[in-house]
Amino acid sequence: MRISKICCTFAPDFAPMSEQNHYIIDLKRLPIGTHQFDIQLNNDFFESLEKSEILSGEVAATAVLNLREEDYQLNIAVRGTVFVVCDRCLDPMPLEINDEQEIFSENEEDISDFKFQNSNLDLTWLAYEIVSINIPIVHSHQAGECNAQMELLLHNHLCDEPEPEEDI
Repeated sequence: MRISKICCTFAPDFAPMSEQNHYIIDLKRLPIGTHQFDIQLNNDFFESLEKSEILSGEVAATAVLNLREEDYQLNIAVRGTVFVVCDRCLDPMPLEINDEQEIFSENEEDISDFKFQNSNLDLTWLAYEIVSINIPIVHSHQAGECNAQMELLLHNHLCDEPEPEEDI
């Protein structure tokens, strides 16, 4: 199997969007075969996103695309660290990310229209989505690692008295 490796510098046909650093692959112009793309999601990328729970981070992603005449198979592996807000103390906290996902295109009934209908893949956004699904719903520091001042405030505002039962 021949793997073409494209990292950081792309041929003009495969150039990323310069404004957002997205690696958008035009499947119509990419030759049939296996291609590897190395993507970096860094602080600038995460800070440019609106309404993201990820504050910052450094994540390396490797995408291996097997492009065939009628369909494609894409494997994306992401590894790195992102920072999110702790739900308890509201300080940033690191989360290790290590995942790999396999994505398949749907085999179209009319093969001649395949590349036209599915012409672009945004590899950066797919890598970001894999990072996002690896963030737990509740994220908090390990016991004893939260901001000490916030822990004290939380402790002072705890209600130790049981709530009265209501008559139904």
